Amino acid sequence: MARSTLSIAALFAAGLLTLPACLTAQTIPHEKRAAEVNAITVPDFPGAPFSATAVIEVQRYLPDGSTQIRRTINLIARDSQGRTHNETRRLMPEYFHGSPPLLSVRLFDPLTHTRTVCDPTLHVARQEVIAKQPSANSFPNPFMHVEDLGTTTLNGLQARGTRRSYTIAAKASGTGSPVEIEVEEWFSEDLHLNLLTRHTDPRIGILTIGVSGLKRDEPPASLFQVPAGYQVLDITPTPAPATAP
Repeated sequence: MARSTLSIAALFAAGLLTLPACLTAQTIPHEKRAAEVNAITVPDFPGAPFSATAVIEVQRYLPDGSTQIRRTINLIARDSQGRTHNETRRLMPEYFHGSPPLLSVRLFDPLTHTRTVCDPTLHVARQEVIAKQPSANSFPNPFMHVEDLGTTTLNGLQARGTRRSYTIAAKASGTGSPVEIEVEEWFSEDLHLNLLTRHTDPRIGILTIGVSGLKRDEPPASLFQVPAGYQVLDITPTPAPATAP
């Protein structure tokens, strides 16, 4: 896949897929983790411009056996240079109608490796130059079962499905019983983006992220620029001084 498929699921899905990492089910309350799953990461892949709406739904299992559903929609876009635009909006209850409150807009320019997070409340844009990371070799996980689901058509594009699942032992699941985690992804090679992702954890609930309203035209250049009137803050860490041998 491209440099990054979905981190979206950054705290709900990716966090649970890397249980030994610092963001785990043991260190983040279920409520906080579910509340923050309202974003999707768009790979900075050049030559495949698009704009679309990311539809995000979180079904959370409550202690009384009921299910709480929260939804949001985010505008996502990428231009021919690979620059990305990604909204983050608040997850809202089922009965809510309208546009969810905008929390932030994330921009990334792969040419300058500049990441910008725009805060619409404070009208502040925090910019940071990200060091280019070397591509890492991926090794198969012997505990992960991978299933090829074949291909289907989503948004007029061919997408290949993959289902990854693994089991958390009873002593580590927090439930006293083994728990199976399942992640289903439908990836478009043409767009270099997951068109549909579903993450299922019986302890927490189901996270679904779908792409709709896809347009393959070049998005407006203004989507990849800091809005007028914003204060731009450079938060790039200062390199540590070199130490003499």
